[in-house]
Amino acid sequence: MKFLDLLRMSSGNLWKRKIRTVLTVLGVVIGVASIVVMVSLGLGLSRTQMEQIESSGSLTQITVREPWNSDGTEEKRLDEELIREIEALEHVESVWPVLETSAIAKYGGYQGYLQIRGMPKETFAEMDINVQDGRLPGEDEELTFFYGNQVLQNFYNSKTGAGYWETGVLPDINLMKDTIFVIFDTDAYYSAGSTTEDGQTRPQPKKYMINACGVEAPNDENSWSQYGWYTFCDIDQLKTQLKKIFKNKVIPGQPQTKTGKPYKEIFYSELDVNVDDLDNVMEVQTYLTDVLGYEAYSNAEWVESSQKTMGTIQAVLGGIGAVSLFVAAIGITNTMMMSIYERTKEIGVMKVLGCDLRNIRSLFLMEAGFIGLIGGIIGLGLSFAISAVINKLAQSSQDMMLGGGSISFIPVWLMGLSLVFAILVGMIAGFFPARRAMKLSPLAAIRNE
Repeated sequence: MKFLDLLRMSSGNLWKRKIRTVLTVLGVVIGVASIVVMVSLGLGLSRTQMEQIESSGSLTQITVREPWNSDGTEEKRLDEELIREIEALEHVESVWPVLETSAIAKYGGYQGYLQIRGMPKETFAEMDINVQDGRLPGEDEELTFFYGNQVLQNFYNSKTGAGYWETGVLPDINLMKDTIFVIFDTDAYYSAGSTTEDGQTRPQPKKYMINACGVEAPNDENSWSQYGWYTFCDIDQLKTQLKKIFKNKVIPGQPQTKTGKPYKEIFYSELDVNVDDLDNVMEVQTYLTDVLGYEAYSNAEWVESSQKTMGTIQAVLGGIGAVSLFVAAIGITNTMMMSIYERTKEIGVMKVLGCDLRNIRSLFLMEAGFIGLIGGIIGLGLSFAISAVINKLAQSSQDMMLGGGSISFIPVWLMGLSLVFAILVGMIAGFFPARRAMKLSPLAAIRNE
């Protein structure tokens, strides 16, 4: 018997018993929809969690800081020699030195706090900063600042003390166009006006006019920028400026010798180590901490723990959906067994006419497979509808943890896998009825009423 003949006969036999077939298909529809929706929820939650982790920093970046001894003194430094040593490690693509310092910004009656972060100008292009106005740092001959989109929230009225966190209104300052004066010597600023031991009044520190080279674009609704609180600049220009301001004094945040004098070299606040692949991050991080003895941390630690948690959640959700499909498989088996009982004489005639036993088996397997295929297609369509409703409800929700994003995600591989799985379940459920049809005695089948 040709394949097309088997295909035509199996599909025709199904629609001879429309109600029973429809009810059996309905069971498969519910089973497939349950599995797809449950798995899509797990995938969506996992993707949302990964996006949240990635928004707080690169998944393949390791932050290295100086270790602290029990007595509070530092021994290991972040310097050029260490950078060269780390760059030579396997899987390390690049190392970005970071120099952090704080300063006070003034404009008219407003005063603010700046968290300055100096980095090599080559690295800014790789940081994916959304520039609203101007350009990224490093293109000017003198020190310029690039302001994050949340820096203005740190400004307040110096007379009343009221700022954004008290009023909910940002100060009327254009960081790109207005002249901002910056005080780097914060210790001298807060002690100005006080009297020294010899009766001298401490003077106000010098203010520097630092031009802005650019400003980060505002956040979209319900979004967060990992760069928003920082004021960025070129690290070499920042070094030059700090050496000029403090000369023979200790720069705030920098270590000093046992005699209280500054070192000739400016040490970095942290090193950002970029690894070639997420799978190699923990290996490099372990080397930095256990072998080199530095403090190192990365988002890979969060990813590893979250993947284990989400894997368990997906397995539980998939198992819940699989129960429904198991029930549907029982329904397919029942339908095929009833079909065999009702078509016993037909099977006997086919055997007497010399029909191959494998064709009889294939006929019933194809009928069961058809039930799985039809149920899988309809179930997949129902899954998309349910997923759309879930995502719509999530988007209208004000739940900050979910951020109003899509929590149900159906990838292409899940679509294909669900159809194949539905067909396999149908054929497996029809296997034993098909074997029973093969074993029927032809004469007994013909005599059957």
